[in-house]
Amino acid sequence: MLWGTSMAPRFTARAARRSDAPAIAAIYNEGIADRLATFETRRRTAADVVAWLPSRFPVVVVESAGRVAGFARASAYRDRHCYRGIAEFSVYVTRSMRGRGFGRVALRGLIRAAARRGFWKLVSRIFVENAPSRRLMSRLGFREVGVYRRHGRLDGRWRDVVIVERLLSRRRAD
Repeated sequence: MLWGTSMAPRFTARAARRSDAPAIAAIYNEGIADRLATFETRRRTAADVVAWLPSRFPVVVVESAGRVAGFARASAYRDRHCYRGIAEFSVYVTRSMRGRGFGRVALRGLIRAAARRGFWKLVSRIFVENAPSRRLMSRLGFREVGVYRRHGRLDGRWRDVVIVERLLSRRRAD
């Protein structure tokens, strides 16, 4: 499912399949345990991930040598109809493969998939101290909109988050 650091850095992004669910869950659970990228504390199962598929919200995996190293996922932003073209997103890469471009490839794939499905904006919140994620967002054209102070508690500690957004396409003016 996951592997060590000796893999060659050749990888591609593609739409997630049900068979990817165990690897996606394992990667997400690493992110939960690391406490660097999510307020979530409940571990996810492959069945939880399968529930994300299929959906109007894309899930993209990045793989090398047939193994999933990371994923990017879009999800609902708000229920109101006026927000139907906005999606929240997250990106996770397995620990042993971080810093090698897997997150960049996964997020680029998600951007393309979301635009094809008619989304006009992606948004997310990033812990202010998560410098690698903030650099990735900047490199891929996301702008930092502001900071939510004391946005949530994790392990009894208040955490601040940076809000990021990226417009995906120029749509006809209403």
